Amino acid sequence: MAAGKTAWDRLGAHLQETQVMDSITRTLYWDQNTRMPSGGAAWRGEQLALLARQLHARQSSERYAELIAEARQEWRIRCQGVDGPDVSGQARNLDLLEQDLRRQQALDPDLVSALATAKSQGYDLWQQARSASDFPLFAPALRRMVGLRQEQARQLAEPRSCWETLAQPFEPDLTLQRLQELFAPLRSRLPALLEQLKGSPRPTSLSWDLPSSTQQQLCDQLLIDWGRDKAITCVAASPHPFSITLGPRDFRITTRVVAGQPLSCFLATAHEWGHSLYEQGLPTSSHQWFAWPLGQATSMAVHESQSLFWENRVARSQPFSELWWERFAAAGAPLTSSADLWKAMNPMAPGCNRVEADELSYGLHILVRTDLELALLEGGLPVEDLPGEWNRRYQELLGVTPADDAQGCLQDVHWSEGLFGYFPSYLLGHLISAQLSEAMQTAIGSPEEHVRRGDLSVMLGWLRENVHPIGRALNAEQLVEQVSGRSLSSAPFLNYLEAKLERLFSASA
Repeated sequence: MAAGKTAWDRLGAHLQETQVMDSITRTLYWDQNTRMPSGGAAWRGEQLALLARQLHARQSSERYAELIAEARQEWRIRCQGVDGPDVSGQARNLDLLEQDLRRQQALDPDLVSALATAKSQGYDLWQQARSASDFPLFAPALRRMVGLRQEQARQLAEPRSCWETLAQPFEPDLTLQRLQELFAPLRSRLPALLEQLKGSPRPTSLSWDLPSSTQQQLCDQLLIDWGRDKAITCVAASPHPFSITLGPRDFRITTRVVAGQPLSCFLATAHEWGHSLYEQGLPTSSHQWFAWPLGQATSMAVHESQSLFWENRVARSQPFSELWWERFAAAGAPLTSSADLWKAMNPMAPGCNRVEADELSYGLHILVRTDLELALLEGGLPVEDLPGEWNRRYQELLGVTPADDAQGCLQDVHWSEGLFGYFPSYLLGHLISAQLSEAMQTAIGSPEEHVRRGDLSVMLGWLRENVHPIGRALNAEQLVEQVSGRSLSSAPFLNYLEAKLERLFSASA
């Protein structure tokens, strides 16, 4: 025992070393997605499996359990009869650490190692299968991953269904019943709005493209305008855009250029930068890289609400196009007015690709994936039937059918890594973003007006005060209720969406 160290200090030192090890895993993941040659996949799988075993051993060890118990006992003695945010914060940290410890101790180390290997192999096979549009090449990896995740849920043995158990790391306390309650209005209203599009004037997308280098220059300009500090941020290309944090001053995002879609890279950059801004705004006194749970993101839905705010409420807004259309025109885009750019940013036409989807059809992409996850994990859907089920549901909900599996069930990376329970966070993020935006408007005025003035600092400041510092002190729904004064609902999102559609129709008439 280190002389003079409190139990709390000893626990903190253990947690910080654990986070250093985890950050090495994240760094290897970043490299695998951005620069690693495909031939390195097998060895990378061994590296990640070794680290996963070591991390699991560390996070489930008796010594770690003793450190938590000692810190709990010390806290009880020190804080007896004392109240305040520091006291409640320490209690919440300990509660979450004990919860995570129970989950780690429930898992067989062999399963943890197998999952790490399967994730690395699955990602490599997914890349190959997607490139060749060859689902049978990927199917064995997906079948193995489904089985491993089902076994994980069995070992955790929580009073939840398999899918609910796997969703907990992404959305703490979420139940399938609550999810279906929130999604039910979307299942009926979104297809109805799509149907209305058929008989209404709507924005027509322009047929143009921009060179990859030009798109990257525009993205660089966007990040500069939005306050990027190059000393602590990095941008790279990957098959699927993502954001990741590797250290307390090391924030990474990726994007990609899609041929024939000149705004894809730009909007993906706006989206991923929103994620990074959230990470950069997490509590500095207990940031995740100083180990404690309260310094970690509230949930993935809250994370998505932040990326969607910057992508949709800012970059896709009419005032943003008024400020930026001349930059695009100067870069070679055939635009004659801000209306041209705004309509191109908001095509409102159903397609097969989730990442490129507009705000109206995006939710339907998520509903398809959520239903298929449940079918794979709990409904007995054979993996080999996935492409057909995917295409059938797309035709039913969006009225489109993918030309091949690369544009269909192979378009997303998530299932190759076994991230079941993740996809609903995207749509929950839309709901949270809308409700938080209403609260923001009440507090500081319309986000669009701030965009029109070119002053984003007021909006970021409000988020830094009301959303970012909450960490895991609350779950997602508790955070929304604290900030907005009411329970999470689909109504604010649907109201926003219908108002935007009306403006777009008016502009196109």
